[in-house]
Amino acid sequence: MNNQQLCIRVIIGCSVLLLTSCTTVSVDQVKHLATNLTSGESVVVIGRRSGRNYETEPELISCIGNSLSKGEAGLNVIPEQQFVDSLYPWFEPRTAPTQLRQLQHLLDFKQVAQIFDDYNVHYIIWVDGNTEKTRSSGSMSCGISATGVACFGFGSWDHSSEYEASVWDYRSHKLIGKVSSVADGTSYMPAVVIPIPLIAPVQAEACKGMASQLKQFFSTSVK
Repeated sequence: MNNQQLCIRVIIGCSVLLLTSCTTVSVDQVKHLATNLTSGESVVVIGRRSGRNYETEPELISCIGNSLSKGEAGLNVIPEQQFVDSLYPWFEPRTAPTQLRQLQHLLDFKQVAQIFDDYNVHYIIWVDGNTEKTRSSGSMSCGISATGVACFGFGSWDHSSEYEASVWDYRSHKLIGKVSSVADGTSYMPAVVIPIPLIAPVQAEACKGMASQLKQFFSTSVK
């Protein structure tokens, strides 16, 4: 290994140590009523859909559902896609309810209510929000050298996740409570020959925080 190669590796190593991506998460919980989830009853986590312009990311909904179903006290969570497919076309983007009161109105249709009953759904967790890039800076250039393609530069970008989960009792048609999560993080990409992305797991941390708080809604209710 020559001195130039050694220098490059040292610079890359220092960049990784100094620019580790970071995420901050804030989670709030408001619970109005007690839950009463008995054995055999199900929970469904549904993300908001609003045409082609707005959709709470399916991967976040899957993450929350998977987290709630894990462990000895895991809940019986109906996968969102399976549930939505069963209710076609009621939850397609063009027809899906965008608020809880619209969902309640949808349940006035007997065929929709029957599917909820078939799945033995007791609670609906309605998630609204998304993750957005809020800022980016820096520059990078790549070119062909004697050793191949080489890139030099530095870039960073911020992401912000804001989500709110409303827990709704399908049986009593009452709002049980809400959990909100705000996560912010900065990702970096230093490049000294090779670009090294250091991605802040903003959405994953938002999911982790929300799922932990949602579990507390039902931690003492399973019988």
